[in-house]
Amino acid sequence: MSELDNQLPTAFDPFAEANAEDSGAGTKEYVHIRIQQRNGRKSLTTVQGLKKEFSYNKILKDLKKEFCCNGTVVEDPELGQVIQLQGDQRKNVSTFLAQAGIVKKEHIKMHGF
Repeated sequence: MSELDNQLPTAFDPFAEANAEDSGAGTKEYVHIRIQQRNGRKSLTTVQGLKKEFSYNKILKDLKKEFCCNGTVVEDPELGQVIQLQGDQRKNVSTFLAQAGIVKKEHIKMHGF
């Protein structure tokens, strides 16, 4: 039986690297900008993965003033602090974070639609 095991190729797991990378929250230091559909045409934009050293409330205040929308900071048990904004603000938030020097453009991942 051992000769047969030596002749069979090992099973390739295409998700092995992805599972290893997802083992810790905030690996690779990406900032994820997502959109969540509410009811009808209403939607929420969520921003997660910002570094803990930043003041989330100050960033939220600037985002709300810049884009004329309401928002809040929500504490999630798995994801930590998450910024929520009303409406589809994905492009606006990504350019704002890059121009303000909070996050590099390469470290921003946009999700949705």
